[in-house]
Amino acid sequence: MKSSNTATRMIMLSMVLGVAIGYLCHRYAADAESAKGLAAYFSLVTDAFLRMIKMIIAPLVFATIVSGIAGMDDTKAIGRIGVKALGWFLVASLVSLSIGLVFVNVTHPGSGLNLPLPQADAATGLKTSALNFKEFFTNIFPKNFFEAMSTNAILQILVFSMFFGVALGKLPPGTANPMKRWVDNLMDVMLHVTNAVMLMAPIGIFAALASVVTVQGLGVLLTYGKFIGYFYVALLVLWTVLFVAGFVVLKGRVVSLVRLIREPMMIAFSTASSEAAYPLLIERLQEFGVKKRLVGFMLPLGYSFNLDGSMVYQAFAAVFIAQAFHVHMTLGQQITMLLILMVSSKGMAAVPRGSLVVVAAILPMFGLPEAGLLLIMGIDQFLDMGRTATNVLGNSIATAVVAKWEGELSAEGIAVLDGSASQPVSDLSFERA
Repeated sequence: MKSSNTATRMIMLSMVLGVAIGYLCHRYAADAESAKGLAAYFSLVTDAFLRMIKMIIAPLVFATIVSGIAGMDDTKAIGRIGVKALGWFLVASLVSLSIGLVFVNVTHPGSGLNLPLPQADAATGLKTSALNFKEFFTNIFPKNFFEAMSTNAILQILVFSMFFGVALGKLPPGTANPMKRWVDNLMDVMLHVTNAVMLMAPIGIFAALASVVTVQGLGVLLTYGKFIGYFYVALLVLWTVLFVAGFVVLKGRVVSLVRLIREPMMIAFSTASSEAAYPLLIERLQEFGVKKRLVGFMLPLGYSFNLDGSMVYQAFAAVFIAQAFHVHMTLGQQITMLLILMVSSKGMAAVPRGSLVVVAAILPMFGLPEAGLLLIMGIDQFLDMGRTATNVLGNSIATAVVAKWEGELSAEGIAVLDGSASQPVSDLSFERA
């Protein structure tokens, strides 16, 4: 695990340097416009890194899903795995939303906020039409596979890949073998490309944090300290719940899992991008012992439906805005909001600042000013970091648990983690299930 530990240390170092350099730039910039100008240069590096990540997402998702499904002897297993996965996602969403609501009601971070409140009719610039249920349901199904690939529409790619994988698995062995080998080879190639892109991770992380701190400074953390602090405590409680749930199924191996995914979690935290962590997360779950075919099926599904950190944030943010504007919400209203959030947030992972969009959409339903979002938009990057890392943790545990239930979890991960395996980790990552 030396290479993994080195990468983790490099990422931690880049995070510290990013905050330090950003603070110096913010402190000595002539004015706010100058700070934004400096941040723009850092953003060039961040944008380049995230573009490279997005470059590999679509073919990687397609290859992993098709390779996994085509390799399943029993296509009925697909439906069985899907039901188990969605059941886990549903319970996790309810727990996450409940934690968010409990913490925001107990701590009251919006009460006594010493900030000027925006006008209730102020524009936020967020489009909420994406939350229309009819549009959401229709957009699950791609009208053009290449359009879905070009826009990284993971849910649409998932649907097409499932049809393609099932059809490929039903072809006679002699006919299907060349195509199966091509898909398997594509999977291996994309993992090699992923490794090359991940070499840029520390640089991209450094630039991302330097850019945010250059514009915002560290003072914004003090002003919103109560809100940010209690939100991260709520996330910590959710992490504990997820860990315990994983322990019930995985026993002591859940500790090994958390150790293996710490690097993808740090990438997700520092870049506030689940996509940035996705390629490396695939490798880490395979190292843990989850069969490639199940990883390829579960992760894309989880990235669309299992957003545990975002669930906590949405409940927390909505009630925070109500508290800031002194709007009382009854318990019944909050429970209704919880159920609406659970449904409306599904499939929002691909929407930029999707959690803000979800919150903006539900505020008018409960008589809350949409302009309240302006109170938290400035610090959303810091909040997004925590909820994105939590999403990665939740999807990792969900994948490992379903793999255990399905008998798709081998003991290889223990050997890799303990360093007792004779095969290098880099080779193990590319084994076919």
